[in-house]
Amino acid sequence: MCDDDIHPGLIVNPAVSRRAFGLMTVAAAGAAGSARAAIPVVEKEVDVKTADGVADAALYYPEGKGSWPAVLLWTDVVGLRQAFRDMGRRLAGEGYVVLVPNPYYRVKRSPVIEGAFDFNKPEDRAKLGPLRASLTPDGIDRDAVAYVGFLDAQLQTSRKKKVGVQGYCMGGPLSFRTAAAVPGRIGGVASFHGGGLYTDQPTSPHLLLTKTTAEFLVAVADNDDKQDLTIKDKLKAAMDAAGRTAKIEVYAGANHGWCVPGSPVYNEPAAEKAWAELLALYQRAL
Repeated sequence: MCDDDIHPGLIVNPAVSRRAFGLMTVAAAGAAGSARAAIPVVEKEVDVKTADGVADAALYYPEGKGSWPAVLLWTDVVGLRQAFRDMGRRLAGEGYVVLVPNPYYRVKRSPVIEGAFDFNKPEDRAKLGPLRASLTPDGIDRDAVAYVGFLDAQLQTSRKKKVGVQGYCMGGPLSFRTAAAVPGRIGGVASFHGGGLYTDQPTSPHLLLTKTTAEFLVAVADNDDKQDLTIKDKLKAAMDAAGRTAKIEVYAGANHGWCVPGSPVYNEPAAEKAWAELLALYQRAL
């Protein structure tokens, strides 16, 4: 679902990820100054029944009475881990019901990768083979329906609001597929350093745009863009042809993986800009 050549230097260390996220949120809070504090959050480990089995996932929502828009968060190629749990918690603190599933549940419950992961090592890359093989277009579509249905079944979810979906790396294409699989519910789609959004394959995500009704945010990594400078323009043309409102932006100086705390290419200023764009999208579209 996400090409290997966009991952040079990808190293994941779960222990570092949590520290990095903590430093990021402290810095963001300092920059925010007098901005309101995040809403206290409830977090739960949940199992979601799908057409193909049972997916383990993390669920987050604000404490107290009320209802909020729902968001489905797709991880990058390494799957559900602390960095994405922290992002789910942070987003819930902004007033959303957030589900972060293990995309590889057909193979193994999370964490599917134990310990540190270095994409430069063949033995680590080999671990991804059976995981990625479990992600088929039809399977992702079925999962998307199940996950959005699960979110809609939560008492905390406002059914009067549209649902958001966001994804990182391979989660970008998965987010596009979600918008097409549940078009009546998805109002906002965000892709961060997503790979393979526009290809010459019959399963290319851009071919699904006419089936969607959402607004799109596509944040492109600088080094991904430099691999093919025409892709962003082709994707914008596809958005226009489908009648979709979209913001497609290359984040200069931010390399693939820049949004994920703990990544060696994590870029805090660019990540915070992307986060602000995400919240603005959801405020408009959900």
